[in-house]
Amino acid sequence: MIRKRAGIYTSLAVLCLVASARLFAQENYEIQVYGSETLPPKTTMVELHSNFTIQGSTTPQDGVVPTQHAMHETLEITQGFTPWFETGFYVFTSITGSNGWEWVGDHIRPRVRAPESWHWPVGVSLSAEFGYQRRNYSTTTWDWEIRPIIDKQQGRLYWAFNPAFDKGFTGPPHDKAWTFAPAAKVSWNFTKQIAGGLEYYGSFGPVANIDPFHDQQQAIYPVIDLDVSPKWEINFGPGIGFTAGTDHLLFKTIIGRRFTWGKSEKQNSTD
Repeated sequence: MIRKRAGIYTSLAVLCLVASARLFAQENYEIQVYGSETLPPKTTMVELHSNFTIQGSTTPQDGVVPTQHAMHETLEITQGFTPWFETGFYVFTSITGSNGWEWVGDHIRPRVRAPESWHWPVGVSLSAEFGYQRRNYSTTTWDWEIRPIIDKQQGRLYWAFNPAFDKGFTGPPHDKAWTFAPAAKVSWNFTKQIAGGLEYYGSFGPVANIDPFHDQQQAIYPVIDLDVSPKWEINFGPGIGFTAGTDHLLFKTIIGRRFTWGKSEKQNSTD
């Protein structure tokens, strides 16, 4: 037990040393509020994130292609390695009428969590995401994100908070500064299979010099979650951006499928 805890603390410390990037992972490619749970060993999750921008930018912004009427397809593959450690890999793509279907970039995301045997009152995990994206799709090509994750299921009520911090390695000075990019979710289980709620995504700009409100990224998504099977994850809903710095209308869909290879170890008090 002591060795396991030491390994978890070491991994947490390593992740805490990781700087982070802009809101690229949330810029209409992978729009998701994370829960604290990680995949158990010998389990793989394959997810497709399909996000269509109904009303976005119509002209290039800082050399980045317009987003209006762009379909962003992201493949996410996550593998559980221990009861408290997983790693996800992303492939970002964009489909537009002018450019066709193009590869945008790739990210990798290790994540650790506090085991249930610690008996914390809330779920807690920490992810660090690193990756590359092409310059015509992002002003920064190499970046990191560090994302604390806190959540809790209280009867039918579920809530999650992701106070992420981002930092780029390339691009203009604004992208190289630490940026506060929080996300949050509140939902209610209407039945065992259907939950509805609100997701919030924001980017306030550099921590040391917060952007004026109209330049920030601020969006709300009314969403539906379907629990049709333990093997499947389904989430969808429209997104409404309410600042000048945000795409104004989107629709997102997440469809995920879990695969178990052999006998999976259950996450329990013996973690």
